[in-house]
Amino acid sequence: MPGHCILCHGFESGPDATKVTALADVAQRLGWTHERPDFTDLDAKREVSELGDVPARVERLLALAREAAARGPLVLAGSSLGAWISGKVSMQVPVRGLFLMAPPIVLDPAYPLEAARVPTSIVHGWDDELIPAAQVMQWAHSRRDRLLMVDDTHRLSAHVEASAIAFGEFLEAL
Repeated sequence: MPGHCILCHGFESGPDATKVTALADVAQRLGWTHERPDFTDLDAKREVSELGDVPARVERLLALAREAAARGPLVLAGSSLGAWISGKVSMQVPVRGLFLMAPPIVLDPAYPLEAARVPTSIVHGWDDELIPAAQVMQWAHSRRDRLLMVDDTHRLSAHVEASAIAFGEFLEAL
């Protein structure tokens, strides 16, 4: 039974970003409802941190996820900081699965990536200049998550279609 997907853009990106738009198209084609929250106002709050207001990002997603999870199966998906907050929220709201693109394994030393032990699929670039591939591989291995490593950088711009295909396969497997 399809459910609902919340698709979270990365830092200094937006809800109309190429990757989350591609995921939304796949979700819709497979009968899943979806939403793409806008975090751009929080990313602009540089007085909070160099990554904007991350706690407010988490709270915004948490509120949306609680509401969606009450209605049925929920999948959280995100790119970069959107992946990190998806993992964080999955620890507090029941989710059916996680789809993480270029996930920051260590946002900073005080905030490692945490995620519920649910079906998880990860797409990451071998040449990610922000998040070392070895960190992601080790994290995924420890959880036995599905991991697609691609010949790309942090933005995964050469693998939008591959990410969308992987997301479709992930939703179909749920």
